[in-house]
Amino acid sequence: MIPKGIDKLPINSWTNKHENFTHSLKANASFSLWNPPGNNAKERYRATTKNFQWLIKNAIDNNFKLRAMGKGWSFSKVGITTGGLIDTASLNFSFQPKQLQVSQSYAKTPDDLYFVQCGVAIYELNTRLSQKRPQRSIKASGASNGQTIAGALSTGTHGAAIDVGAVHDAVVGLHIITSENKHVWLERSSYTVASQELVNWLDADFVADDDLFNAALVSFGSFGFIHGVMIETEPQFLLEEHRIGNLAYNDTLKKAMKTLDVSDLNLSASNGSTNLYHFEVLFNLHRFEANNADKGAFLKYMFKLPFHNGHQFLKRPNEFTFGEDLLGIISTLLDGLSPISNAAVPPLVNVMYKRAFAPKPPQTGTIREIFNYTKFKGKVASAAMGIDIKDSPKVVELIMDINKSTPFPGGLSLRYVKGTKATLGFTKFANTCVLEMDGIDGDVARNFYTKVWNKMEQQNIPYTLHWGKINFNLNEALIRKMYGSVNVDSWIDARNELMSIPSMEVFSNEIMKKCGLDKIHHSIV
Repeated sequence: MIPKGIDKLPINSWTNKHENFTHSLKANASFSLWNPPGNNAKERYRATTKNFQWLIKNAIDNNFKLRAMGKGWSFSKVGITTGGLIDTASLNFSFQPKQLQVSQSYAKTPDDLYFVQCGVAIYELNTRLSQKRPQRSIKASGASNGQTIAGALSTGTHGAAIDVGAVHDAVVGLHIITSENKHVWLERSSYTVASQELVNWLDADFVADDDLFNAALVSFGSFGFIHGVMIETEPQFLLEEHRIGNLAYNDTLKKAMKTLDVSDLNLSASNGSTNLYHFEVLFNLHRFEANNADKGAFLKYMFKLPFHNGHQFLKRPNEFTFGEDLLGIISTLLDGLSPISNAAVPPLVNVMYKRAFAPKPPQTGTIREIFNYTKFKGKVASAAMGIDIKDSPKVVELIMDINKSTPFPGGLSLRYVKGTKATLGFTKFANTCVLEMDGIDGDVARNFYTKVWNKMEQQNIPYTLHWGKINFNLNEALIRKMYGSVNVDSWIDARNELMSIPSMEVFSNEIMKKCGLDKIHHSIV
């Protein structure tokens, strides 16, 4: 009998948010979860933990695989299996931990922490933090706010915060259902957060270990079900967003791209602040010429400013503007114009760039207001590489050269992010440039991606690939080259230590097998 809080999900296939793949699923293997009734939040949360364990046991007994569904924002099948998907969207419980639930060794205060269930979407989290008094904020956001917190952190959603890193870098504790009879509260031993009071509330095993935590942090659903997440927040702040067009691609811009020293660009906020939070360089591949401002780069940058109670809520207009990445441009091309040929894309992209980067005054808003929900229409593609910032001009020029013979139906953007401690986090460089190639999905785009990746290999330029973006060239040899065998083996060892052998089988999939990440060493008692 299916426990209360679990419903069958009658789906035999599933299409991701961006419509670039549809995946077949095993019949009667997918379910949705909701917090069952109880006398209090603890009872309801614990009952859901048991339901997660029931799902794992059911999958073991019936020999099929599972993954949490999230919101389906990934372009790759990293979070998909040949078995079933578990819809956790209704698991949106959250709370502010009490003093007794926080370790006495924690470096900050309980107000700096917030506990959320796995199904809480980023926009829900933003709203709840903004309703606190005084207001709080997440430290960084991805391009949009539609992902669940568990999905965003598990695939390495990066955002573009120069000083605080990716979304998962604000995570300081994880409640993971690792097997049919085990669940753990996992945190770093070097950064204690939870007291035994909180661990008892969860009824979990307490595990404090840097290597295990760093491995589980970006594990794309393969360490079991992430049930709860503890994140660090900060006092509410404002971002002043600026956009500049027609900036020559010259030595001055290259210096800024390679070092993040933007002093020669003379950028500043309206109040004179130079506290740069976000730096992004965008190129129209079909209208580019070095040292020519008319065919140069576009800049999007933000300064971090103090929040004040007089701030007026920033409401983005419904009309098209370019978003955090280029998908807004591409999606608009497809909306109402499909079908269009690949040959027609370059002139259309030219038109959209001109519209997207029309001069506008700076806008000021919170993270919640600046990084809002992006709606996509049409079959779009996105591939993202992590590179050392010192290599960013070299890679831009490499891509521009490839585009001459193989025109790409899309555009190019570079965002800059602080490096991560996550073992397989793709923002691994101390200062990482996330270089994104966004366009219309199809053979033309994928052929272009292949040529770029092959050229990176030929020129021996170190790079990684976003786990949640298009990454079909990944394999075990490439993964070990990207992250080093020591890190890959550490990640595999961590999975073996935290999970039972049957559970590891349940949470494996084809991408893990292809990348050699599904290895099983021994059973842990």
